[in-house]
Amino acid sequence: MVTALLGKKLGMTRMYDPQGTITPVTVIQAGPCTVLQVKTVQTDGYHALQLGFGTVKSSRQKQPQIGHARKAKSPPKAFVREVRLGAAAEQEVGNTLTVEVFDEIPYLDVIATSKGRGFAGVVKRHGFKGQPASHGVERKHRSPGSIGVDSGSTGRSIKKGKRMAGHMGCVRCTSRNHQVVAIDKENHLIMVKGSVPGPRNGYVVLARAKTKG
Repeated sequence: MVTALLGKKLGMTRMYDPQGTITPVTVIQAGPCTVLQVKTVQTDGYHALQLGFGTVKSSRQKQPQIGHARKAKSPPKAFVREVRLGAAAEQEVGNTLTVEVFDEIPYLDVIATSKGRGFAGVVKRHGFKGQPASHGVERKHRSPGSIGVDSGSTGRSIKKGKRMAGHMGCVRCTSRNHQVVAIDKENHLIMVKGSVPGPRNGYVVLARAKTKG
């Protein structure tokens, strides 16, 4: 049984229960996804489905991707990912999966690419509190301070893994155990409790939670 879908993060809002309690939710367009390829143990060594979500102009795709989608009688897809399965798939190439696959699933894991923050200093990137804001500290308030160590037997002046300034964000990350608050099958929308990684209109992978539900 397939318990994963591709989608797009639309933004956040709030929902009320009958008692009037507010729940912050993220609205995600989950599917419809087209099955572009079915992988089996006999042909690939494992069971999986290759799903495609969203359409894109043919002029923005290369011929191999266009031909691959054509085998499923589908236009080129903007977002393509593979979903591993524990057993042989019941789906066939060209089938469409919708948000209904999450009907009986109470919790989801969301995989996405976090927002890119560019080059960031140690205060923003690692939460350093900086140097004292007192007399004697001149234009060094957000500096990391001393970074060198005695070389000794290590032979290096800075230890590997030292927390320093550098590129922040724009990495693949997983946010786990989001409660499914509501599903709008007509508009292919699913509302999950809390915030998920990535910007608005960013692509996400939704899957059954591994550690809950």
